[in-house]
Parts: sequence; structure tokens; C-alpha cells
Amino acid sequence: MKPNTDLSADRNASLFERARQVIPGGVNSPVRAFRAVGGTPRFVKRALGPYFWDANDQRYIDYIGSWGPMILGHGHPAVLEAVQKAALDGFSFGAPTEREIELAEEIIRLVPSLEMVRLVSSGTEAAMSAIRLARGATGRSKFIKFEGCYHGHADALLVKAGSGLATFGNPTSAGVPPEVVQHTLVLEYNNVAQLEEAFALHGPELACVMIEPIAGNMNFVRASMPFMRRCRELCTQHGALLVFDEVMTGFRVALGGAQSVYARDIPGFQPDITVMGKVIGGGMPLAAFGGSRKIMEQMAPLGPVYQAGTLSGNPVATACGLATLREISQPGFFDELSRKTRLLIDGLKDAAVDEGVAFSADSEGGMFGFFLLDALPQNYPQVMKTEGARFNRLFHGLLDRGIYIAPALYEAGFVSAAHTDADIAETVSVAREVFKSL
Repeated sequence: MKPNTDLSADRNASLFERARQVIPGGVNSPVRAFRAVGGTPRFVKRALGPYFWDANDQRYIDYIGSWGPMILGHGHPAVLEAVQKAALDGFSFGAPTEREIELAEEIIRLVPSLEMVRLVSSGTEAAMSAIRLARGATGRSKFIKFEGCYHGHADALLVKAGSGLATFGNPTSAGVPPEVVQHTLVLEYNNVAQLEEAFALHGPELACVMIEPIAGNMNFVRASMPFMRRCRELCTQHGALLVFDEVMTGFRVALGGAQSVYARDIPGFQPDITVMGKVIGGGMPLAAFGGSRKIMEQMAPLGPVYQAGTLSGNPVATACGLATLREISQPGFFDELSRKTRLLIDGLKDAAVDEGVAFSADSEGGMFGFFLLDALPQNYPQVMKTEGARFNRLFHGLLDRGIYIAPALYEAGFVSAAHTDADIAETVSVAREVFKSL
């Protein structure tokens, strides 16, 4: 159904104007403001399955899914039942619950590299704590991250590349003093030579390498097998820890996360610390970080690395996450989810080719990305070659016809188990229509 274009009756516009009076930019997370693509954000009224309805009661096929957590779709009956039951028992206690143990046990059962986990409330909190843990466990201060990888908005991680490998990062946000990021070294994703040079220069001082194995914040760019193999080898050789940020990919690309995808081709492959979020909370505020028992026992109250959170292990959030993990653990779940995702990106690619539009795409499990480029980018500078104006026209063409993708060029997309083949066929048909105008 085509949305109402009568601005005088557009509740999205009136809500946005109202929001801007009391919330910076009118939103509580910047990408929601549509600043990158222009236009008015859609204010969601309700959601069910693969759809949501905005303030004008217009329906959209949703390929964001709360930026990944809604792997089962919105309002899955088993998850709703678990949340409703938990809410009746209490919202928060500030004391341990049995369900925290159950969720931790389930995560550990599904991810072989984990022996212990600590539950927190957001991906940013988990990534920040993982860096602190790596520094505490190694007694070192410096660490490597990669341009285009996003690990939340902790100060030490809001950094861009310096002028060379011998220099460290510069802040990318006001309010972050240069001295806070002086130990953060930013390298180019998938650049093995640069990685080796960085270890040659700084190896004995490096606490860890933090990486998104499949980057979801420069759209969808996966680390190559040779690059990931070298990350593991160099960390082992120099005594640094390999930290996998699986906030997006954990339980989204495979039941064992992205690390299980790399283990298929790299025998015995495991990261030292894993950061998780999104799917493990099923849409509620919940995240985690974990690793071997030896590393995790460095955490307070057992060890000297401090971390705490009033709402950590929230009883309603853990009920939501545990119900979600139990559903996605059913036999064949990821085979079917992968099939649907490939059906979408293959259909989009065929439509683009037919209409003479440069297009490339990739997917893993229920996570996908596409570029208006002839070949898949391997790093952030290559991603930046995509023409933003053309993407914006594509975004609004889809939006105006009831298809909701990320309102930014640099964000991955997500398919849920609730999407049907008919939903995907509708999406491809709409996209074909929009491609004609590009």
C-alpha cells in the first residue's frame, strides 16, 4: 500500500516536529533522524511478524528488525508468552535470578569459545567492558580496531585513523579528549600487510585486536579468510587477545555466530573474547561478553577488572532472550533463514542487472548488504565509492512503496523467519520498479 502523501495529515511529520522540541534532533539514536537520506522519519505505532505500521497506519515490510534482534519477526508467540510471564513476576530486582544462569548456560552451549559470560544491558557496554578486560588480562594498554567497524560509542572506540601506522587515532566525536584515544590504533579492514606492520611496530604493547568479523556498519563487508587467519596468528604470536564483536552477527548469521563460519575453513579457530547483543535479548536491552574461564575470572568480584550494572541480567530481558535462543535452535532454522535471505539478494541483483543498475550483494544467515557498485567492497574506502545520491533515491523509492530498509548507505539489513516468499517477491517487484528510475 502506498503511504499517504498529504503532509497536512502526516502524523509522522507532526510527531517529528514535536520530538525535536524535547529530544536532540528529534531522535534517541542519530540514524533514525533520516539526516543521511532526507525526509521524515517513520514513527512506528505497532509491529507484527515482518511488518510494522507507522503513525499514519501505513504498513511496511521491515528489513531492519530493530537493527537485527527480531530474528523471529515481531511479536513471536513463544517470546511474547515468556515476556508476559516474566513481567508478572517483577521487572527488576537488583539481585540474581535463575534465568540469568539459564541464559548464560544456553549461550555457552551454543558458542564453543565461551566458558563464562557476563550479562550487561547494551552492545556499547559489552564492547567497552571487553576492551577493559583485555587490557586488565594482558597488562597492556594499546589495541587495534579497523576503519569502518563500529563497536559502540565508548570514548576509546570513537576514533578514526591517524596519519600512519606509527601514529594512533584521532577522536571522531566532540567531547573525546585526544589522550583518551592515544592507545587506539586504527587500520584498514582486510589489509594483511598493514596488520603485519602494526604488530611489528607495536606487538609487545598490544592488548587486543577488536574486529567485526562481518562488518555491519559499512553496510555488509566480511573479513576475508586470509585476513582473519592472520589476525588469529599474530595475536597468538604476540600475546594479544582477539576480540570478536558479534553484537550484530552473534546468532544472526549462524547458530554459533560468525566465529563458527570462520571455523569451517580455519581449523580450531576461536576468538579469545566475544561481544554479543541484539539477538540474545530478542529485542529487549541485553548484551554480553565472554571468553575462557581463565580470562573471565579476571572480572570482579573474582579479579581486578571492575564492571557493574544495575539492570544487568534484567529478568524480563533474559526471558525474552532465552525464548528467542530456544526458537532459533530448532533444527533447520538457519537453513531456511539463509534460503530466504539469498532469495532476496538474488532477486534484487537480477532486477538491478535487468534494469542496467550497478549492483553487488552478499549475505550470511539472516544478515545481508548490497551496494550500488559492480563489485563487493573489501574495506571502508571502497564502500565510500558508492554514490550517496543514488542510494537516497533508491531508499525513498522503496519507502514510498512500503519497503523499509536502513535509512543510511552504511547499514546492513536483516531478514526474519517471519518474512514469507511472498514478502520477498513483493520487495523484488517494488525494487525493480525503482531501479528503472536509477
